[in-house]
Amino acid sequence: MDKDITVCENLLKKLQELEFAAVELNLYLDNHPENKNALADFNIISKELMQVKKMYEKEMGPLINFGFSDSQYPWGWVDEPWPWEIVE
Repeated sequence: MDKDITVCENLLKKLQELEFAAVELNLYLDNHPENKNALADFNIISKELMQVKKMYEKEMGPLINFGFSDSQYPWGWVDEPWPWEIVE
């Protein structure tokens, strides 16, 4: 399977951005649990994060092992390049 590295890099960057925002909002909500706007933002970002994860995994394979993601045949967990192995 040919993989467009630029697409994968862009998806990985988007994943990192969304994960950062989700963690920051999670921390904020720990201290401000009544903030409806922050909770709405967290839910929107969480949904987008799940969508981007699915797109990334479709292109590059599972991000997380141990049953958190489906895998294509043949088993390819160790065959895919790790994010730090992708070179421009």
